[in-house]
Amino acid sequence: MDLLLKGRRAFISGSTQGIGYAIAQALLAEGASVVINGRTQSSVRSAVQRLRSDAPDGAVSGVAADLSDPVQVHELLNSVGEIDILVNNVGLFEVKSFFDIGDDDWQRYFQVNVMSGVRLARHLMPTMLDRGWGRIVFVASESGVDVPADMIHYGSTKAAMLALSNGLAKLTRGSAVTVNAVLGGPTYSDGVAGVVDKIARSQGMAAEDLKAAIIAGNRTSLLERFIEPREIADLVLYLASPRSSATNGAALRADGGVLTTVT
Repeated sequence: MDLLLKGRRAFISGSTQGIGYAIAQALLAEGASVVINGRTQSSVRSAVQRLRSDAPDGAVSGVAADLSDPVQVHELLNSVGEIDILVNNVGLFEVKSFFDIGDDDWQRYFQVNVMSGVRLARHLMPTMLDRGWGRIVFVASESGVDVPADMIHYGSTKAAMLALSNGLAKLTRGSAVTVNAVLGGPTYSDGVAGVVDKIARSQGMAAEDLKAAIIAGNRTSLLERFIEPREIADLVLYLASPRSSATNGAALRADGGVLTTVT
């Protein structure tokens, strides 16, 4: 199926690796031009080179910016130009006891996971409405619905992201601009792989063994495996396309059934 993305221009926050990188790959493969983002020039440069290697005919560029910093976000937005598709993907996560999370940590999580999307949408959405077409997709999480006890700070920001997405959709009434969110489940992104490796080393076991043990202990996953980043990207790709014109203000699941109770 042609997703009608040729000629569209997309910006994906936090896209030098993991889910964001997979989204950039998917959009390039469909003929969209892509602007990726990471915190450092070196990470952005490396990701752009890899994407160009995968899609030699694709149009890809990158902008380095820490999206927790309003000044850097402002500079980024001044450099990216007109954007048809905004994918708010950047996010922090960490397993940590609620009682060990200070105010600074809460602020940092909200700045990255929530306020980055606020700032990007506030700048880019009016132009989409003026031009009469646009797509905004928030890469949220099932943790925003079923908040984990050991990641309350993370789940709270993802719940806020869902509220933000739903509210912004109400501003698109009568237009061809849509705003939607994707509820991702446990995904084996680069960040998750790094956490698994770290924990595995501390416990003196192989990372693959710990990965298998984590999934075995998750009785609510119908997949009974980690989701791959490309599987999240496929749903984002659809929502970013003109084919999804009747889907607006929605939170669509790509969670492997993790929100379904299995006994």
